[in-house]
Amino acid sequence: MLNAEIIGRTFPGATPTLVTQEAISTFAAVVGESNTQVAPPTFAISITLDQSQKLLQDSGLDWTRVVHGDQRFEIFRPIVAGDTLLCSSTIESARVMAGNEIVSVRSDLHFGAELVASTWSTLVVRA
Repeated sequence: MLNAEIIGRTFPGATPTLVTQEAISTFAAVVGESNTQVAPPTFAISITLDQSQKLLQDSGLDWTRVVHGDQRFEIFRPIVAGDTLLCSSTIESARVMAGNEIVSVRSDLHFGAELVASTWSTLVVRA
């Protein structure tokens, strides 16, 4: 069971991520995107996923029972090569439904003071 004390807390990232053209091109090839001038909108997950997993590592979730429930993105401007992005993650909610624990995490990517993208991941811990 998730430690309820961490719900609502924001955990700032400590290490910025430099976005390279190689990273954009590799991700674009995997999702079938030919335009590599900007990162595909879902590229943000390649940065935010690691941060949100670190956040939840010590949360009390039983990772052997976790499945991915949902993913959303809000892009405020395209991510481009040369961006140095810092990720922060917030556990927005946790609830129990039909015996399953459902956890929602928002991760924000900032370029300096500018919010570039937000992602929401919903995880389900099966009963």
